[in-house]
Amino acid sequence: MPSPAPSRFTLRTALRRFRGSRRGSAAVEFALVAPIFFALLFAIIETAIMFFASQVLETITQNSARVVLTGQAQSGSVTACQVSGVSAPCTQGTFKTYVCSQIPALFDCNSLYVDVQSYSSSFASVTLNSHITSSGTFDTSGMQYNPGTAGQVVVVRLFYQWPLFVTGLGYNITNVTGSKRLLVGTAAFQNEPY
Repeated sequence: MPSPAPSRFTLRTALRRFRGSRRGSAAVEFALVAPIFFALLFAIIETAIMFFASQVLETITQNSARVVLTGQAQSGSVTACQVSGVSAPCTQGTFKTYVCSQIPALFDCNSLYVDVQSYSSSFASVTLNSHITSSGTFDTSGMQYNPGTAGQVVVVRLFYQWPLFVTGLGYNITNVTGSKRLLVGTAAFQNEPY
């Protein structure tokens, strides 16, 4: 018959009981795997949202470029380009206002940049600048608004610096300083004979 006296608690017996017990092993395993799982999950979600935003920006670029293609921006028949109800050709500011009227809540219009450049009647003369400097900053100095005339080749580009949040976990798709990705929507076309 065993002794009714309680056994002494020692570190050795505690470690033996801990090693032999399997209760809570799933919680410990999940605690080891959870950070990697959630980092991967958040990276996938952030990448999907960024690609969705890029596609929305591309669609907005195509829709906005249509008023330049048809000559509406040059003649002032676009409502957003009219100043006090008077028809006037679009300026860079009024064209940006027109573009911003099409933007959903996904973007902040203050962070949107518009670049419209025209070239001769040949697509071979088109040269596009990167607007990202070697130090990784976004350079807006070469932006202009020149919708061209009938028959000229025009390139409309919209730029937006998309903020990224999962970059600190080792997943880094930034191309601009400040944990941002420069999204660019581009439309290249030859103006109609308006």
